[in-house]
Amino acid sequence: MTLKKFELVGFKSFGRKETLFFGAPITAIVGPNGSGKSNVAEAFRWVLGEQSLKSLRGKRGEDLIFNGSVALGRLSRASASITFNNELRASGSRLFSAIDFDEVTISREVFRDGAGEYKVNGTSVRLRDVLELLAGISLDASGHHIISQGEADRVLSASAAERRAMIEDALGLKIHQWKLAESEKKLAKTEDNIKQTESIRREIAPHLKFLKKQVEKIEQVRRLKEELRERYREYLKREEVYLEQAREKLAGEVARPRAELVAVEKQLSAHQPSSEGQAQIIAAENEAREIESRLRAARVKTDELARALGRLEGLLEGQRQGAKQVARGVKLPLAEVERWVDELDQQLAQMEAVGDLGQLKTRLAESRRQLKVWLAQYESKAVLSHDLEAETNKLQLDYAELKDRLAALQQDEMIEQSALADSRERIVRLRQTAQTAERDYYEWRAKQNELKSKLAALSARQETLDLAERQFKTELGEAAVLLDRSILSYDEVRIDLAEALAEDRSKQEERRHRVERLKIKLEDLGGESSEVAREYDEVMTRDAFLAGELADLAQSREALQAVMTELRAKIEVEFLAGLAKINQEFQKFFVVLFGGGSAGLELLKSEKKKRSADLSIASPDETLDLAGGGSEAEEEEGKTGIEVNINLPRKKVRGLAMLSGGERALTSIALLFAMSQVNPPPFLILDETDAALDEANSRKYGDMIESLSRYSQLILITHNRETMSRAGVLYGVTMGSDSVSRLISVKFDEATQYAK
Repeated sequence: MTLKKFELVGFKSFGRKETLFFGAPITAIVGPNGSGKSNVAEAFRWVLGEQSLKSLRGKRGEDLIFNGSVALGRLSRASASITFNNELRASGSRLFSAIDFDEVTISREVFRDGAGEYKVNGTSVRLRDVLELLAGISLDASGHHIISQGEADRVLSASAAERRAMIEDALGLKIHQWKLAESEKKLAKTEDNIKQTESIRREIAPHLKFLKKQVEKIEQVRRLKEELRERYREYLKREEVYLEQAREKLAGEVARPRAELVAVEKQLSAHQPSSEGQAQIIAAENEAREIESRLRAARVKTDELARALGRLEGLLEGQRQGAKQVARGVKLPLAEVERWVDELDQQLAQMEAVGDLGQLKTRLAESRRQLKVWLAQYESKAVLSHDLEAETNKLQLDYAELKDRLAALQQDEMIEQSALADSRERIVRLRQTAQTAERDYYEWRAKQNELKSKLAALSARQETLDLAERQFKTELGEAAVLLDRSILSYDEVRIDLAEALAEDRSKQEERRHRVERLKIKLEDLGGESSEVAREYDEVMTRDAFLAGELADLAQSREALQAVMTELRAKIEVEFLAGLAKINQEFQKFFVVLFGGGSAGLELLKSEKKKRSADLSIASPDETLDLAGGGSEAEEEEGKTGIEVNINLPRKKVRGLAMLSGGERALTSIALLFAMSQVNPPPFLILDETDAALDEANSRKYGDMIESLSRYSQLILITHNRETMSRAGVLYGVTMGSDSVSRLISVKFDEATQYAK
């Protein structure tokens, strides 16, 4: 299904926004008379481009806008939008393959001031764009796909020519007819242009003849100019080659010393003598002197501490001797002496038992050691006087402190000696670096002066070359003024470049002198009349242009005639093929409705007569003339019309005039359904076309619409219960006391499930 939804806002009786969704092959719209259900069909016709307000039951554009009611005020605009599902566009099956969107929405709105607008997916477009877009899927504003109760019989009551136009619309030939009409307009315009162009050429022919005689008088000057042109071109070409070669050669000679000078100046900047190096040397020397001063002070302090430490060591030694003398007068306990004598006696007894002299010596040494230990224990236990012990402890503390200070001073002296050595080494390095930098600086300075002298010489040559180039540009300007700017295209001149570069400059001077002599001769002759020559050239150019235009117009005429012939042939072929298919379907539907008989369409020759141009293109009230003609146009002589031939079963009725109202309704339905089957549109709108059918024919009608729904979505506006029963979705149109139409939808499948 391609029709997705339809929206109405402010159209006629629909004062509020209403949306119809088409999710079933057949959708029915029902409601009481006067509820506004036929406004839905008119809204469809309007959004698809209908221009005749008469067919929409109105006189002015504001008649289509909701005019207000007791409960709801009038609106300032009306709009309608129809949305197609375009997801299968790549398959090209009756969709908008040229629009790369999954949905295509065509909208139309009108304002109370009469202004209106068309949109496709929100973008403003022309009516022509909408009609061409719809023609590609067999839709238009007043075509066969929107059939109201009063229009169902129109296909039968129409003239043969009108009936042919209806069938051409049904077959989708409208777009070909538009192209044919456009080609006819273009052909007529081309013919007018040919006549105007030929007339202009005849008018300028005498003046062109006169100008030609005037131009012959100045032909000699022109030939002289041509000679000057050739010599000038060669001279300019050779001069340019010389200047380019000289410029390149000089650029090559300048490039290297200039680059070297840049590098030398960078080196000069890098080796520039600075006060910073001398300042570093002075700072290093000051630092060395400070270190030497600190080192001398440290040595003085070290000597003083060493002497103080020696004196302290003498005092401590005296204290130790005094302590030993005091210790000799200590009295020992008898038990302790007896214990030690017993231990010594045991050790001596053990020695006597030892036979080995080595072991004996070892035992003896051990005994002597123990004796010394025992004596030392008692020496430490000697009780000194309180004054001697305190003085000794103080001397020991002072000695330890002086010893630590002496060690720290010795360590500082070593650090200062190392720093002094580093400082002296750094002074030597800085002095060597300063001497090297000064020597390098003067070497780069000499090289800079040498390069500047060389570039100054090259600069003098550059000035000479610049002067020659300025003279060359002046020569170019004079040549362009004297002749024309075409002289500047001397690059096309062919010369031997090697020979031109090798020749002496005197030869080029000779060429310049020849050019000057020709310029003087041209001035003596007075030159050529630029006004006459320019006018002659303009008239000649115009005549040549007109001749070219005539050739192009003749070619366009032939191309348009070929296109028109092709379009007419295509329309005729497709029309005949479509007519055959319509006859086949017409016969099938006719037999279904009448239970037999025969029906068909026959081509007839019609007489030449006046007809309204809108019969094949637009409605009588349409403001847009798509065919490009006026309100009246001559119908082509011999153009065929279409006659409807029927033969009812069991009756001797062969003409349409003899049919009853019901028979005409069934015949028109059969024909309209047949037309829709040949080139099925996306949807058909049938507005109470079943109103005149009885119960039996209503069932046949229902079977037919179910068959049609396989090819096109059907929108049925009906009161017929049989027709309603065939719909998948039913919309009810109601109108309350506020005079505003509303929609209520029911899906029969869902309703059936709820009923179960």
